Amino acid sequence: MKPWQAEFYKSKAWKDCREAYAKSKGGLCEKCLKDGRYTPGEIVHHKIHLNPVQVCDPTISLSWDNLELLCRKH
Repeated sequence: MKPWQAEFYKSKAWKDCREAYAKSKGGLCEKCLKDGRYTPGEIVHHKIHLNPVQVCDPTISLSWDNLELLCRKH
């Protein structure tokens, strides 16, 4: 993990955002749910991958519109 990634992913803002987002999705993988399967979600993933600039922009890094809860398979 790169230093700019570690700083963000260890931040309270990210941890709080990730937890709230996963809870809002009922803890289930969004892609599996679309296929009618109920699989626990394990990873809150950024749809637009973060880079050193975007990680400082909360409209991208902390926006629920840019997140999805996925299982390990997805």
